[in-house]
Amino acid sequence: MEQTKAARIKELTDKLNEAARAYYQESREIMPNLEYDALYDELAALEAETGIVMAGSPTQKVGYELVSELPRERHAQPMLSLDKTKNVENLVDWLGDQEGLLSWKMDGLTVVLTYREGKLFKAVTRGNGEIGEVVTPNAKVFDNVPLVIPYTGELVLRGEAVIRYSDFEKINAGISVEEEQYKNPRNLCAGSVRQLDSAVTAKRHVRFYAFSLVSAPGTDFKNSRAEQFEWLRRQGFDVVYYEKVKALTLPGAVVNFAGMVNDNDLPSDGLVLLMDDIAYGESLGRTAKFPRNAIAFKWADEQKETVLQSIEWSPSRTGLINPVAIFEPVELEGTTVSRASVHNVSIMEELALGAGDHITVYKANMIIPQIAENLTKSGPDTPPAVCPVCGAPTKIVQNKEAKVLFCPNAKCQAKQIKRFTLFVSRDALNIDGMSEATIEKLIQEGIIGSLADIFRMDDKQGKIAEIDGFGALSAANLVKAADTASDTTLPRLLYGLGIAGIGVTNARAISRFFGADIEKIRNASEEDLMAVPGIGEVLARDIAAYFADESRQAELTELLSVLTIAPPEDTTAAQKAGIAGKTFVITGTLARFENRKAAAERIEAAGGKVTGSVTSKTDYLINNDIQSHSSKNRKAKELGIPIISEEEFLALLG
Repeated sequence: MEQTKAARIKELTDKLNEAARAYYQESREIMPNLEYDALYDELAALEAETGIVMAGSPTQKVGYELVSELPRERHAQPMLSLDKTKNVENLVDWLGDQEGLLSWKMDGLTVVLTYREGKLFKAVTRGNGEIGEVVTPNAKVFDNVPLVIPYTGELVLRGEAVIRYSDFEKINAGISVEEEQYKNPRNLCAGSVRQLDSAVTAKRHVRFYAFSLVSAPGTDFKNSRAEQFEWLRRQGFDVVYYEKVKALTLPGAVVNFAGMVNDNDLPSDGLVLLMDDIAYGESLGRTAKFPRNAIAFKWADEQKETVLQSIEWSPSRTGLINPVAIFEPVELEGTTVSRASVHNVSIMEELALGAGDHITVYKANMIIPQIAENLTKSGPDTPPAVCPVCGAPTKIVQNKEAKVLFCPNAKCQAKQIKRFTLFVSRDALNIDGMSEATIEKLIQEGIIGSLADIFRMDDKQGKIAEIDGFGALSAANLVKAADTASDTTLPRLLYGLGIAGIGVTNARAISRFFGADIEKIRNASEEDLMAVPGIGEVLARDIAAYFADESRQAELTELLSVLTIAPPEDTTAAQKAGIAGKTFVITGTLARFENRKAAAERIEAAGGKVTGSVTSKTDYLINNDIQSHSSKNRKAKELGIPIISEEEFLALLG
């Protein structure tokens, strides 16, 4: 029954957060207020009854914390790695006559959690096994970590922080420039957990899965690791998926896990076999490197022999030209593959790859195609002397430990295509219908050669209509879309320039700080830029270096000649009213603003801040139905926070 209640708490937390996301971030309603309030009350009652409160629960408000650097702490017990095998027979021999737990070996970042008096007290990363980094504020915003649990003794447990493949793909889908996308969930997760700003962590949907209970004094686990796992579930934790096995059932269980790999949304790089008998496992002791109560299993990757047809060289926005092996298609782990990244020139030389070579290929962790071995080694093929896109002479340069092929031409179309794609993206100039493929065609046909040319296509409409895939109507629509987008805002322009480190939020902060004066921004010193909230030394240096480049300044001047930058709103009255520095929450239906996002932008432009939940730090709740019995109104009344209508808010703005 308790487990059912814990599951219901998680279900309600997810459902209410989904409704809140739709309501506040996407300006759409997926459930009536009455239903939301009823579910909220049910969740609050269950939390009070069970003592389980999940991270992100609508009944809680976890403040984001910004720190200058992560403090370090020595682990009470060294965190050792696991011995490994790729042989199922070795697993069977290792288990012997014992019962074991077979689980995923998750591919993320190991974190140690400590709870005291039922509350999350501390979170520390594995680090080097001896010393880790304290990431407590970030752990508090993981999607599924309980902030409060029923057990009130000191609990220490270990688990893996991971980002699911589905969330990883959504995050990358929101990044229009391919080279700026994250390479894999593990790297994204490691960077997210170790953020200095927990607000960034919260956006990455990090999840925690317990895999080891270190200590929970006064609790009888019946000498069973499985009992520990189930006890942790009852405390509200998600536990790594596992199956109980014996020597006879172990091979079949490994096969079952292999069948689940492709559908597993959690990154994993193998399996872990753990002795269920706690006392017996601990009696085995440990070596200098490995504990003896657990062993890791790495998949013996399925390999197929095929023939290398060619090396394709793929230019990128950064100037790197990356080798990709194209080979005769083969079936691997249930899918057909015909290409694999070779990563750099050094690896290509080491494998001595040449067209016609017989190679063996596999999927790393049963997912990513890789070359295992070159059986004939006729190469290496010579990297191209000229860039395959712009024809400029290429260079082989040393990048840390590896040699890479590089196109030094700043005007290479490959670089320009990616820059143009960012410039016209939704959060930048937002030109409807101008995809990367369209930009590539426009550049190839000589219609555009600079960013400003996008807004000078009126007299080239006929030529656009003649391009394959276009016609008179689509050409006219494209030109009209560009003309519409030429009326823009300074934050959109700053983001669209592609300055390293300048995202949407930083672009707004810089624009606001300098009063939306582009001349002040383009001439700002590093010291000036470091005064902007959220801009540190490294970012300030990058921004100043960007504007120190004469060609970039010339490009900006040309853009300003074809764009109309909307002036900043007059916020003088708002400043006098004290909106600057105040925190607002917006709820209910709006009449004077198009949506909540528009109202939030107005508040931010006046120097205020908008959050999603009412807390003691909230200054105003905006709600046209001031007498509403919604949870936000109730909370505001409990805390004595003024509830104002849109009209009253507009009066504040002056």
